Amino acid sequence: MIRTLRDAAQALREDETGDVPGWVLVTLMTAGLVVVIWALAGPALSGLFEQAIGRVSGF
Repeated sequence: MIRTLRDAAQALREDETGDVPGWVLVTLMTAGLVVVIWALAGPALSGLFEQAIGRVSGF
């Protein structure tokens, strides 16, 4: 049995089970946001890139 707050803190630090489902959810949500942002901004960024290359090539 844990007797002191210090022992409790030590036991929590040594617990290596982690929150795997939480990290999986964060990773999937981040990947989803990247896909959505890429889908929305991709055409605009492509146009901007082509315009910039066109201006540089025009010299």
